Amino acid sequence: MSKVKSIDYLFLFMVLLLSAIGLVMVFSASPTMGLKVGDAFYFIKRHLFYLVLGFMALYYGLRLDLEKLKSLAEIIFLFSFLFLLLVFIPGVGRKVLGAARWIDLGLLSFQPSELIKFSMVLYAAKWLAKEKISSFQRFLFPLFLLGLVALPILKQPDLGTVVVLGMTVLSLLFLAGIDMLPLVGLLLVVGATVLGLAFSAPYRLRRLTAYLNPWQDPQGAGFQIIQSLLAVGSGGLWGLGLGASRQKFFYLPQQFTDFIFAILCEELGFVGGVTVIILFLLFTLRGFRVALRVSDSFRAYLAGGLVSWLSFQALINILVVIGLIPTTGIPLPFISYGGTSTIINLFAAGIILNISRK
Repeated sequence: MSKVKSIDYLFLFMVLLLSAIGLVMVFSASPTMGLKVGDAFYFIKRHLFYLVLGFMALYYGLRLDLEKLKSLAEIIFLFSFLFLLLVFIPGVGRKVLGAARWIDLGLLSFQPSELIKFSMVLYAAKWLAKEKISSFQRFLFPLFLLGLVALPILKQPDLGTVVVLGMTVLSLLFLAGIDMLPLVGLLLVVGATVLGLAFSAPYRLRRLTAYLNPWQDPQGAGFQIIQSLLAVGSGGLWGLGLGASRQKFFYLPQQFTDFIFAILCEELGFVGGVTVIILFLLFTLRGFRVALRVSDSFRAYLAGGLVSWLSFQALINILVVIGLIPTTGIPLPFISYGGTSTIINLFAAGIILNISRK
């Protein structure tokens, strides 16, 4: 019987610190939008509520029987996929800024694409851990899952989530020991597919054009990235000071959700931005350390997949904010405002901590 030890406290510290930074930044960036609904503290109060639920989910994930979770992987994935389809049903799904990504629950809303990230990693990890399957089957099934969930997510539309899921699946295949040659070939296919999708929809093409030259349409497609770069650049080395952002006054859209990192850089400067990046690097390294040290294949793939998902999502969000890749709407894990993402991200962190005890 394997020896049970204490959790990885350094990993937990990274999660707590990133969540605390997120709480402070949502408090700083959201009052201007809160005033539009009549309460400057509207969003921070909701974010506090989501954090409480999130840390309850983290504790539940830490105490969860992972063998039981493994046995329910198919059912969890099936329900997640059904929720993903519900967003297209009138009266059930809710559109925000033209995107059908939420299920309306009255006082709260639920984003199924956040749940599908977790359930797909869980199901793929269970499949890859099977012993009596061929190498080709191990390679093909996670790709089938990716294709299955990509179709409704692209319909929402949400290319950013599909890219995160694609990179996560590739990481899982790498961890599972798939030969590098087909993996490189798959990378090229995925890259070509993403590029093709970028040209297939007018709004994505506008984003790509804005990425290449945002000043060509400064009041249209290039507006958001220009405002983001202004926020990041105006922060200088040490920042304007906490709460002193100018871009949060209705200049930068999504200032406490997808583009909260821009406000963070404006208020806390280059030093603050680099600090957050270092915290995410430590989170990633410590998470992969958990995955590589556990002897059970399912737990190793599950930890590696969850860390890959959260790390790639953070990387893409930060690269978007500083203008290195085209704009795509995904939140910064543990820092951005958002109910479903906050709760599920912290639940995933709890699962990784659970695995770290073995």
